[in-house]
Parts: sequence; C-alpha cells; structure tokens
Amino acid sequence: MKKINKPLLYIIITLFISWVTAGIYYLINGGRGSQLGFTIMAASYMFIPFICVIIIKLLFKERLFSDLYISFKINRWFFVSWLIFPVLTFCTFGVNILFPGITYNPEMTGFLSRFNGTIPPEVLEEFKNQVDAVPNIVFILLLLLQGLVAGITINAIAAFGEEVGWRGFLLKEFKTMNFLNAALVIGFIWGIWHAPLILMGHNYPQHPRIGVLMMTIFCILLTPIFQYITIKSKSVIAAAIAHGTLNAVAGLSIMAFSGGNDLTTGAAGLPGFITILIFNAGIFVYDYYISKEKIYLNRIDKYIE
Repeated sequence: MKKINKPLLYIIITLFISWVTAGIYYLINGGRGSQLGFTIMAASYMFIPFICVIIIKLLFKERLFSDLYISFKINRWFFVSWLIFPVLTFCTFGVNILFPGITYNPEMTGFLSRFNGTIPPEVLEEFKNQVDAVPNIVFILLLLLQGLVAGITINAIAAFGEEVGWRGFLLKEFKTMNFLNAALVIGFIWGIWHAPLILMGHNYPQHPRIGVLMMTIFCILLTPIFQYITIKSKSVIAAAIAHGTLNAVAGLSIMAFSGGNDLTTGAAGLPGFITILIFNAGIFVYDYYISKEKIYLNRIDKYIE
C-alpha cells in the first residue's frame, strides 16, 4: 500500500461512501423525506469522514489513532474555538442589514416565514409560541446560551466525525504544503462533500443547485480559521468545538430580518462570506504582527509534528 497516494485514496473513499449513502437515503425516501429522518441521516453522514480514516489506517496497517492530532489538553485556543463563531455570527447580523431588500424585524415574523412548507406546521406553531412567550432579546440570548452548551457537547461530538478527517488526517497528510494552499484544497474537498445534502435542500432550500457552489465557497473561507485553531491549540478537538458551535449558533444571524433569500442572508450567505473574510484578515494580522509563529505564510510542518 505504500505506493498508493494515501490522501487521494482517503478522499475518493470518503466521497464515494458519503455520496452513495446520501443517494440510497434519497431513493428510499423518494426525496428529502421527513425532517426527523433527514436530521438523523445528516448527523450520521458527519461520521463518515472518521469511519474512512479508520478504513485507511487499517489498509495501511497504521495505529488507528496515531497522527490525527487528537488531544484533550486544554489551552486558551479551546476557548477561542468556542467563542469565535458566536462573535462572527453577531457580526454577520450587522453586515446582513446593509444588504438591499433586508429589513430589521424584531418580531421575527420574517424568520418564521422562511420555514413555511419546510417543517411540519405544528412544529412551526410551537416555535412561534416560544418566540411570543418571552421578549425577543431574551429569546435570542437563550438560543445563544443553548448553542454554546450544544457547541461543546453533542454538536462537538458530531463535528468530531468530520474534523478528525479534515483537520486531523488531511491536515497531517498535507503538512508539507503552505498553510493557505492546504486550506484551499481541504476547504474544497469539505465543500463538495456536502453536495448531496445541499441538493436535498440543506442550508440553501431555495437554491439547492447554486447552494452547492455557495457551500463550497463557505467551506473554503472557513477552513483557514479551523486550521489556525487546530494548529494553535494542537488539537482537532478544538476544531470540533468550533465546528459544533458554528452549527449551533449560525441561525441567529438571520433571526431578526425580513427579506432576502438563503443566498443573501445569514452566515452561509453573502453577508457571512464578507464577515468570514474580515475575520480571516484579522487572524492574518494577528498571526503576522503579534504571534511569534507566522503560520499563514509558511509550510504547516513547521508547526505540527
């Protein structure tokens, strides 16, 4: 097996198993299926990159958990990983309102209307009742607290299934590459891996085909942040916390708006892209002028074993 390109084989196996799994689900359910069924499938889908790491390790007769950057040694970058995306989400909230056709709607009726026809009416009604039960700012803060808790617990566990592949296995395999080049490659793979879910209406239900391109761009833009956190924290666990927290709080970026669509609102839309670019620029400034390590402009193997 030594003559086989290990990262390429991993990418092929991961995409094949992931896309076939999603395809089988689609055929069995005649489409997206129920919200519960899709949620269970999507959560299971997140563990496929981890399963494929195990497959590669077995094929190459390597120790299963070696060279995957798994460490539970807490440092300040774990806290950065936990808090950076709530901050980014609220910054996206500010960028969102600058877009034409987007209006501030503190009653959140615009946010609720986005789910008409996509979730069961009784679930939507229950959510409306929850919104009406407390002041809107309190409701948003409660969702933020819930997201922070989920980000370091159940969401982090699910995100670990992905991160051990993208920021664990592949980051180590691409360690001879320049930081940004590796981010571009890994981000692209991560993005297209989502394609079946996006085509079934995940993240971009109004524009599923264009959504595949949007998700790929989204993942490419996010990857330098995830890579930087992983390298600085010396652990893929921190990346899993960041990923899990992002998944938990991203919806807050569109809660108090009316107008626009899934391409022009929210963290995964154009406002989010702008905000992520600004955050990447901020991290680059920190890395270049403040940090003792100049990670952005160097090969990854200077900073990881």
